Amino acid sequence: MHQAAGPGQVSFGAAIARFAGTHPEAVAVTFSSTEGAEEHMSWAELDRRSTQVARLLAGHGTAQGSLVVIGLPNSPEHLVAAIAAWKVGACTLPIRWDLPNWERDRLLAVAQPDIAVAGWKGTRVPTITSGDLAASDELRSDQLPDVVPRPAIAIPTGGSTGQPKIVIRETPGIVASMIPASEGSLWAGRHQIHLVASPLYHTNGFSLAHMALLQGDRIVLMEKFDAARAVTLIERHRVSVTTMVAAMLSRIARLPDIGERDLSSLSSVRAGGAACPAWVVRAWIDLIGQDRFFMGYGASERIGGTRITGREWLEHPGSVGRPSHAEFLILDDEGRALGPGQTGNIFSRIPNSDPWPPFQYRGAAMPPVTPDGFMSVGDLGWLDGDGYLYVADRRTDMIVSGGANVYPAEVEAALAEHPSVADVAVIGLSDQEWGRRVHAIVEPLDPASPPTIEALRNHCKSLLAGYKVPKSLEFVGRLPRTDAGKINHFSLVAAREGGLSSTRTRPIGR
Repeated sequence: MHQAAGPGQVSFGAAIARFAGTHPEAVAVTFSSTEGAEEHMSWAELDRRSTQVARLLAGHGTAQGSLVVIGLPNSPEHLVAAIAAWKVGACTLPIRWDLPNWERDRLLAVAQPDIAVAGWKGTRVPTITSGDLAASDELRSDQLPDVVPRPAIAIPTGGSTGQPKIVIRETPGIVASMIPASEGSLWAGRHQIHLVASPLYHTNGFSLAHMALLQGDRIVLMEKFDAARAVTLIERHRVSVTTMVAAMLSRIARLPDIGERDLSSLSSVRAGGAACPAWVVRAWIDLIGQDRFFMGYGASERIGGTRITGREWLEHPGSVGRPSHAEFLILDDEGRALGPGQTGNIFSRIPNSDPWPPFQYRGAAMPPVTPDGFMSVGDLGWLDGDGYLYVADRRTDMIVSGGANVYPAEVEAALAEHPSVADVAVIGLSDQEWGRRVHAIVEPLDPASPPTIEALRNHCKSLLAGYKVPKSLEFVGRLPRTDAGKINHFSLVAAREGGLSSTRTRPIGR
């Protein structure tokens, strides 16, 4: 079994120790609580506390190859627990800390972790509590033997069916081509400040927070996203980089004073997660410029991604970009390649990837793969003549209404353009005439004065073919998005089948 990193590489734990040795008093983490209070953690403190917690984990038998669940809210302790797990060679699995017990236990049954670092009790998994973490401050903080976690990161995902599965990334926990820090520089040419607004139980938050730290950058971590506070943190700490899901970017763009706020420190804002409505893209291009706004497409499985700048998006509106160090194909259900503009199954691969595939599942069968190694995670889309990818939707979310395919993401994007709509989800509900009818769940910007039926009808018909226009609609005070900006369409359908919910429901024409 390989223990240490190879030439030109350092383990995740050694990278943190190196930055602590070079810049011990520099701030590594600024934590902003929901009340607005801030606390700072230096590189020395991050290294010391993660080493102490690593000793706590080792005392419970955690070692290389162990799986450590982290079920904590966004906090410095969450970061410390993950780094500590890596310092003993374990794989980390962040999960939502406030899951209902039945859902948490179902996920743990699939994951089969060796230990959890969490605030809960009463599971069959040995658990290190928040109190145990605090008490570990008395443990030794001298460095442990260097070890590489193989694998390092696992991510939970439920997909549209809600059935839990675990994506275990096969790549080891090493940082390649580490450059010795000198003359005030942690990394050659780098010194960024990242705002982490997403929850750490989601890949957007977890991976981005730790990849920033592992390259020597400082992070500003929000306990919970709030649009106004996020802008204040950007201004106060001169944040240079952030990634947010569309729902977060939308709420910031709708702040009444956003045009007067100072966003000049931002060099890169990336839209991650679900599709970003066109109006949100245009709003952010207006706010920070077309060369500072980015989007992309990828999956937790890391089988290939795309990237697009705001400048490119204006030339290819609606696209999520061209492949970045990856190859993409669009195939029909029989595996035949489709041409430009034809919608089909998105397949991708990373050339010369070792290992391939770069992940394994727990709780599900592996996705389909072509003989030459292209894989699909179930998304539908098309490529244009210039090789830019457009994502239609997930196959499991697609609505077949009256024999025609309707992609909820397209209808959601259209409704999101309406100035009185704060958020929207589109699902298919059983219908005797249409098979499945297109149903929109709308969160109005002003709940006391929702948009009129006529306004929504005219708006939808001006942007969509008639069969795509929602045949029924309901207003809700708040859509049930997770802190990661996700909506489980399957659960929305399940809650409404057999009759619409008690919220106001209005037909809006056919």
